[in-house]
Amino acid sequence: MSMRLVDTHCHLYADDFNEDLVDTIERSIEAGVDKVLLPNIDLNSISAMLTLQDRFPENMFPMMGLHPCDVKEDFKSVLTQMHEKFLENRTLYCGIGEIGMDLHWDKTTEAWQIEALITQVEWAVEYNLPVSLHTRNATQKVIELLKPYKDRLTGVFHCFTESEELAQEIIKLGFYLGIGGVSTFKKAGVKEVVAKIGLDRVVLETDSPYLAPVPKRGKRNEPAYIRCIAENLATVMDMPLTEVAEITTANAQSVFPLVYM
Repeated sequence: MSMRLVDTHCHLYADDFNEDLVDTIERSIEAGVDKVLLPNIDLNSISAMLTLQDRFPENMFPMMGLHPCDVKEDFKSVLTQMHEKFLENRTLYCGIGEIGMDLHWDKTTEAWQIEALITQVEWAVEYNLPVSLHTRNATQKVIELLKPYKDRLTGVFHCFTESEELAQEIIKLGFYLGIGGVSTFKKAGVKEVVAKIGLDRVVLETDSPYLAPVPKRGKRNEPAYIRCIAENLATVMDMPLTEVAEITTANAQSVFPLVYM
């Protein structure tokens, strides 16, 4: 059987892929990345995301959620529309995402971000779905907000780039670490953390079209580059690439079971 990998976080519906979408998907499948999970961004991204899923139902798996950078004054109305028009009427979502907090770009919306996060976490609990979490400059805050949901909620701290201590807190909470292209950057420090904690709670992601791994750094990212991330981890962990693929794919199956039904 050929090696199988999963991209657990990819915005393949973005305009960046308009010119070569089918070729990109073919490259992904050729690289062994036959399942791609699609976290949503806002109301405007839903149509393109669902169209992509309709075209490639065996390969593309959407989530529903409002990205923290898009939590604006009208966020309550946006969340109501997402819940009533999409989440309640369509059973194909494999998770709630991309949700969380981002205190890098705009701290003035922190209170709104917290309220939006809790609302969407409640959706995840209600529908028994995992969450895909964006936590830039806010990881510890999000951990504290999720502690009351321990044993009722799981998911992925997407684009994890932080300390071993935070990684252990996340794991104790019952969550997984999303490891992407940053782990291949020379000075990022992510691979050292992964080497210490192991792969038991690691899933792979690209965050395409962003954060392409070495040796593609600076170019548009795409799901096929999951293989570059896996190869780098195989070197870091001193284990065969096939073992990295087997472990991380099994983890993805554990946290996103609807993808494999």
